[in-house]
Amino acid sequence: MVPHLSWGNDESTLLRRAAVTVLSASLILGVVVTRRLIRIEVDGESMSPTLCAGDRLLVWRTQQVRPGELVVVHDPRDGESLWVKRVRDVTDDGVDVRGDDPGRSTDSRHVGPIPRRLVVGRVVRRYAEG
Repeated sequence: MVPHLSWGNDESTLLRRAAVTVLSASLILGVVVTRRLIRIEVDGESMSPTLCAGDRLLVWRTQQVRPGELVVVHDPRDGESLWVKRVRDVTDDGVDVRGDDPGRSTDSRHVGPIPRRLVVGRVVRRYAEG
């Protein structure tokens, strides 16, 4: 005979079961969100007046971006430095990004479209101002 485990049907057992389910889902969601969100600090004035040096941003890791969104991309010249820019256009050739202050910005006007593989993600929130 196979042993049988029973959760029971009384109210306290159902509440415990619900609590376990909610906690499990919260932990899973927390792990997923933690892996998908990164934090960065703005360095420079190319996105002024929208963003200023020292602003801290939450960035959702994705390569799916749309015109008008603020995004973080790797500098195509070195592949390591990060840029925060606004998406102007998305094409098969890549993502055209621009700074909000053209006089202070190095962007797609200088280096061409940014390959999608260099897109880190889109800015979802500024959580501290510099």
